Amino acid sequence: MSRAARANYREDVAGRANVEDTPELLAYYDQLENLRAGALWTVANKIEPWQPQSSSVPVLWRYQDLRAHVLRSAELVSPEKAGRRVIYLNNPGRKDVAAAVGWLYSGLQTMRPGELASAHAHSASALRFIMEGQGAYTIVDGHKMTLGANDFVLTPNGTWHEHGVSAEGTPCIWQDGLDIPLMNALEANFYVVHPDLQQAVTHPVGDSTAIWGATALHPVGHTWDKGYSPLFKYQWEPTYEALSRYARVTDGSPYDGVIMDYVNPLTGGPVMQTIGASMQMLRPGEHTKAHRHTGSFIYQVAKGQGWSVINGQRFDWRERDIFCVPSWMFHEHANASASEDACLFCFNDLPVMKALGLYREQALAENGGRQAA
Repeated sequence: MSRAARANYREDVAGRANVEDTPELLAYYDQLENLRAGALWTVANKIEPWQPQSSSVPVLWRYQDLRAHVLRSAELVSPEKAGRRVIYLNNPGRKDVAAAVGWLYSGLQTMRPGELASAHAHSASALRFIMEGQGAYTIVDGHKMTLGANDFVLTPNGTWHEHGVSAEGTPCIWQDGLDIPLMNALEANFYVVHPDLQQAVTHPVGDSTAIWGATALHPVGHTWDKGYSPLFKYQWEPTYEALSRYARVTDGSPYDGVIMDYVNPLTGGPVMQTIGASMQMLRPGEHTKAHRHTGSFIYQVAKGQGWSVINGQRFDWRERDIFCVPSWMFHEHANASASEDACLFCFNDLPVMKALGLYREQALAENGGRQAA
């Protein structure tokens, strides 16, 4: 670290590092560097900040700007050559790890009618949120499920999975969400292609939803010992119906409106060990208060239009737009319509934050709980 950088991290506060450079210390630092070592007090205030310092920045990716480029990828490369035709979302502060925010990756994938990508497995946990098109399907460990708009689909870590579109379908686009950056940071990522390139469908089509999708009911005689949800597909229609029912009997969260988590039906916990997900409804004209918390969040607008203020910056969004909220940044949401509700799908790394005891939350106390945008 340069002399100027060290000076920037000095703090004249009791209990914090505040050591001035001297010729003797500079020579000492050089000696330590030659031994692949260093003095903690030169970096302590940097590596132990007073509060989380995210390198991510708030970003809004407009679907209308990206859609044509996503579809054009199908003209430029084949699924056999590319593996997956995906336009990934690149946060300016996280380009070094190809993350959309924090340690989360996101991209928009497209497939044409009749196409089938090769089956593979990896250490990263993954999800899909269907944006448009008909005839899409996913196969996870022999379980095949058909997909429609706003369906939420899991492909948990270690599972064989592949995607396709039936010959009778239309071009499809969905959002991919993975914790690839986290797996790479932990130096724990593996990737393997299925030896037969495709896997066999070994269960009735749609069996995951049929077995595990009934609210408050568990099937007798079926067991599950995995750390992720046995329900691989969470359909949009019952999700929206559940939100609507809940909205009739609750005031909702002052920070998130009417919000519900997608859960493992057996445990009530997150759908996967490292990635959680939710759907929230902002009622007509609703404007939430601002809060912040540890954890990184990626939102997709499932319904309606409105805006969010993130770290003092306003982002106006409409259906299918995607935006991110970095860790420990104040944020609030508003529905622009006076007559229609708006719904936001979100995936996040809250399971990691909570499992490690790192989750903290704080409400904005000034300006009536709202930011000046």
